[in-house]
Amino acid sequence: LVIEHADDGIVFPPERWAATFRSHAQLILRELREYLAYSPPPLLQRPIEDAQKIHKQRPILQEQLATTIQPTAEA
Repeated sequence: LVIEHADDGIVFPPERWAATFRSHAQLILRELREYLAYSPPPLLQRPIEDAQKIHKQRPILQEQLATTIQPTAEA
């Protein structure tokens, strides 16, 4: 989309896309939100909900530590 709207002859180095997008991402997302009339959940509700989700394949750090230390302690 950016390339389509740019003047002919302008060069866009591939390695600059990530940095460029990152610096404008918040503005882009705000514009999209307004365009799509998206109303996000309350600010604190999203982190609270996400913090409650534990991926079953990913053990909690305390569990990893306990299983790692346990065989050493028994030896």
